[in-house]
Amino acid sequence: MHFEVKVMTGQEGKRIDSYLALELDVSRSKVQKLIREEKVTVNGKVISNNYVTKEGDVIIVNDELNYEVTVVPEDIPLDVFYEDDDLLVINKPSGMVVHPAPGHYTKTLVNALLYRFQLSHEKSLRPGIVHRLDKDTSGLMLVAKNDKTHDILAKMIADREVKRHYLAIVDGVIKHDTGTIDAPIGRDSNNRQKMAVTDVHGKNAITHFRVLEAFSNYSLVECILETGRTHQIRVHMAYIGHPVANDPMYGHGKATEFGQMLHSKSIQFLHPTTGKKMYFEAEPPKEFLDFLEILRKNEK
Repeated sequence: MHFEVKVMTGQEGKRIDSYLALELDVSRSKVQKLIREEKVTVNGKVISNNYVTKEGDVIIVNDELNYEVTVVPEDIPLDVFYEDDDLLVINKPSGMVVHPAPGHYTKTLVNALLYRFQLSHEKSLRPGIVHRLDKDTSGLMLVAKNDKTHDILAKMIADREVKRHYLAIVDGVIKHDTGTIDAPIGRDSNNRQKMAVTDVHGKNAITHFRVLEAFSNYSLVECILETGRTHQIRVHMAYIGHPVANDPMYGHGKATEFGQMLHSKSIQFLHPTTGKKMYFEAEPPKEFLDFLEILRKNEK
């Protein structure tokens, strides 16, 4: 038996022993032992413990790992915006984890997808997944149904050929109508679960924003990603003093049960098979709209 993991956008630049220990929920020493025994390959080649991950790397671990992780199809409702032979566009609800990982091997988007569809890279823990949304971020995302489409879409995303627009309600009143945040993002040195703007192993990250509505204590903004780093919008907006409202990790104070007010509003790309221009747009979830309506009423 073997495990296959593909390095996604935002996961590059990490030592492979640390990366696999987190991905497979095993000790770092266990991973290092497997690497020394040449049971780990990257793109078909044996590597050393200090190998640094690159976006798109296909990592195969040939070992039982003393436990077995199986991704079980589950009958979970899905909002399928679009489907053809090559791909899906899914409107993910806030609160749903995208793919299995330590602590979340069931009730993920992948579990739901496997119940209904044939997906790319089916031996992986992340079949079909070419990009991710945070657990508490809602909205549109692409899913590949075969390996060829998966590889093309992943390259398109890496080459910034997939346009993604987000809506966010952020704390405070932003003084500029538009802006660009160009600040590198890397792992927070004080909290490994968080990301931060940092020059230490930080990766280039660019977010454009436009203020759509301003309220007394909040702003509704549209954010456009030029890069796709982990937690990018959340980190960047917090960096300029306007964290996403209700963000439990980067926001002000205690968050409510509903996740951060961040929604993947639209996605645009050229179809990898037909070349046709594809555009999809989804309304934010009820909780987002209700919060927005309260803000509007309070301004009257």
